[in-house]
Amino acid sequence: MRWRLLRSTVSFMLSKQQTSQLVRLRWAAFVIVGLAYALSFFHRFAPAAISADLQQTFQASAAALGGLAATYFYVYMVMQIPTGILVDTLGPRRVVAIGGVIGGIGSLLFGMADTLALASAGRLLVGLGVSVTFIALLKLNAAWFHDRHFATMTGATILLGNAGSLLAAAPLAWALAYVSWRSVFVAVGALSLLLALLAWWLVRDHPGEAGLPSLRELDGKAAHPPHAGHWYDGLLIVLKNRATWPGLWVNMGLAGSLFAFGGLWAVPFLRDAYGMDRAAAANHTTLLLAGFAIGAFIIGRLSDRLGRRKPVMIAGALAYCLCWLPMLLGMPLQGGTGYMLFFAMGLCAPSFTLSWSCAKEVNPHALSGMATSVVNIGGFLGTAIMQPLVGWAIDHARADAVNAPPSLGDYQAGIAILAGFSVLGLVATMFIRETYCRYADSGKVD
Repeated sequence: MRWRLLRSTVSFMLSKQQTSQLVRLRWAAFVIVGLAYALSFFHRFAPAAISADLQQTFQASAAALGGLAATYFYVYMVMQIPTGILVDTLGPRRVVAIGGVIGGIGSLLFGMADTLALASAGRLLVGLGVSVTFIALLKLNAAWFHDRHFATMTGATILLGNAGSLLAAAPLAWALAYVSWRSVFVAVGALSLLLALLAWWLVRDHPGEAGLPSLRELDGKAAHPPHAGHWYDGLLIVLKNRATWPGLWVNMGLAGSLFAFGGLWAVPFLRDAYGMDRAAAANHTTLLLAGFAIGAFIIGRLSDRLGRRKPVMIAGALAYCLCWLPMLLGMPLQGGTGYMLFFAMGLCAPSFTLSWSCAKEVNPHALSGMATSVVNIGGFLGTAIMQPLVGWAIDHARADAVNAPPSLGDYQAGIAILAGFSVLGLVATMFIRETYCRYADSGKVD
């Protein structure tokens, strides 16, 4: 027994060359797939910057333009569980490479489309291609980084992804002064194809593919066992696990309300209810997204340092819910008050990102892709529900004054819905199972 332990310890002593290889492959996977994830954020927010160009090019109505933009979100949401199955069976390298090719072709088609139908087809392919990057990157993070660093790397993933949303704002508007929107999307399509090639060439699914021990083995622990059954059996394990589901509701309430507000209603709310001009309202939204990116990293890092998930998630969710009160009560947002409020919302909302860590840790490691994909559905489902629901509430509130712009009182009906969903997310955090930043099969969880 003593000899077997000694042999195991010696076999996992890495040489300098192996250590260098481990570090190189780890960061190659994170950077390449992370850049592909940033492109998904760019595609998510870019239509707002080129909406006028698209309407002029295709002679499209507002409804048709909205349908064009929404194509991305619907296919993205539908693809979450299939993506989890694919990364757990085919491996993230193949999935990201294939997705990059599909997304690249879609971006090229979108950029060269001469009809709205072709542009919509391109947009659909883009959504299909980029929908796989986030779950694939979480799977790679689980394989290439220590379990105790997973939430930190998830926060870093969100930080990198949000760089794409920032590029889709002021930098894209600047670029459009020199080149056409078509040229931008053709270039983005070419970049997507390049990243697909780099993923196929340089990314490895886990250290074992390079002849290296797993990160758990380097910590002196047993490697996670592979899933022995069919993928369908693995999906059933995840779906039947009661500890998986609270994370979906956390995402629906917290992520859904944030994305519905920041992605559609924040600018018109600040413009109509508080009389801000477009630039000031957009600056508030930019600060909201910047706070979200920074907060995701801070919250993930804090959780890993404390060795706890649930208290950090509850505290962040509670603070986020309180941030809705000034708008719900119609309090003034002059001066720096509005900027501070929106930045605070962005900092606190990413508490929902810890639900991905919890979903991974309460399920077998081999099924982490499926587990995180099930939870991730909540944010997109919540956004899809809330965006039209808030619009309906505003229209209903102003039914007697349809020709006048919405007032603060009209918007408060919609804000109440967003605040209500955020409270739903807070309540759901109470049902999250505390994992103490480790897998359920490696120690006691609450």
